[in-house]
Amino acid sequence: MPLVKISDFVHPKGWINTDAAERARACCRELERGSILYFDSIPYDLPRDDVDFLLSQKQSSFKGHKNISYRPTADLLRGDAGESPEARDRLQAVMRQFSSQIVDFVGKLLSPYKGKWKLDFASYRPVEEQNRGLPLHKRNDLMHVDAFPTRPTHGGRILRVFSNINPQRGRVWEVTEPFESIAKKYAHDAGLEQLTSPSAIRSFVKSFSPILKTMGVKGADRSAYDRFMLRFHDYLKENADYQTKYPKERIEFPPGSSWLVYTDTVPHSVLSGQYALEQTFIIPVEAMVAPEFAPIRVLEGMVNRPLAV
Repeated sequence: MPLVKISDFVHPKGWINTDAAERARACCRELERGSILYFDSIPYDLPRDDVDFLLSQKQSSFKGHKNISYRPTADLLRGDAGESPEARDRLQAVMRQFSSQIVDFVGKLLSPYKGKWKLDFASYRPVEEQNRGLPLHKRNDLMHVDAFPTRPTHGGRILRVFSNINPQRGRVWEVTEPFESIAKKYAHDAGLEQLTSPSAIRSFVKSFSPILKTMGVKGADRSAYDRFMLRFHDYLKENADYQTKYPKERIEFPPGSSWLVYTDTVPHSVLSGQYALEQTFIIPVEAMVAPEFAPIRVLEGMVNRPLAV
């Protein structure tokens, strides 16, 4: 079972009856190795009125958005239903407060990362995941590791904090072995050598990157690592052998629970669930407690060259 239950961290005090610095490092290490940190409650301030408001919201039909997203560094909301200016303002305020609370929470829980991360998007996921009918590469119910098409990390890791605010139903995931195991089995077939070879890097940097930047294409500065991870994300979803035959473990996150996971390290699929909050952080390898488990370090070891270029 990849779940590690946390019971000695209490909001708002933080770590209790323990060496806070050492417990924080131990939790970082667990996450970096591929565990999921689990809380059977919501370990930050989330007012009941805010939850009730979120449960009343509907997802926009705009096809460009899978979820309602909030960009905390720009205080920008996207994908909301937009039923009224008042509702939009309230939703933005709720997401702003949620993001702020998560930043404070993670700073106490995982103190080695504090001040070193890049704060990424937050999201609210009000749509039932089961039978969503999304295009293959956007389907959440297929096993995958996360990679962002428009926000390259250059080797930074994708840490995500989730809370299931559904009052009645759990959120159901399946997971497989962590990244290193599946990379050793599938990465070469997915094009690791071709996408990360020195000639491919030179070709992209000299020929494609300047053109894409001129055109305003988001993510035009992708590193070799980012290009491969995008391909690996799609490859795993396309791979029938991996989807149907690879051993999986089912996890149900009950109502009112929260969890933290490196979603570029833990292959996962979301089989069902509705009404979840999420905040993403990009954690640089330099902040890692156990950097050898970072996907970029695993891949660099397989090809024997740096990939953050």
